[in-house]
Amino acid sequence: MSDERVFTVEEANALLDDLRPRLARIREAREVVIRTSERVRDRVVTDGGGVAADQAYWSASQILKAEVEHLASQGVVLRDPQTGLVDFPGEVEGRRVWFCWRLGEDGVTHYHELGSGFTGRKPL
Repeated sequence: MSDERVFTVEEANALLDDLRPRLARIREAREVVIRTSERVRDRVVTDGGGVAADQAYWSASQILKAEVEHLASQGVVLRDPQTGLVDFPGEVEGRRVWFCWRLGEDGVTHYHELGSGFTGRKPL
């Protein structure tokens, strides 16, 4: 975390209105990519190939790439695209930590140590 942006809780909370629709787009795009990949895989097994991904797949791939790159450019770490779990590099009592937030939560109210994940969340 040495060169990463360090957020305050207020700065992390200020990004949530922007993150909510982005994380929903990431989840939707990911689902399209997965469904299409499964369909292509299944068809390859039954007919040996010749199946191409459709326009929805390519659109979803572009959306997914753009949204993930945007999060990274903001210093936000995407942990789980399905649940919309993200971490923000932060500090608590002078220690580097991850402020932890998941889509559906009202605000950033938890953190976890660098070496632990979601299950190690503690209230701020």
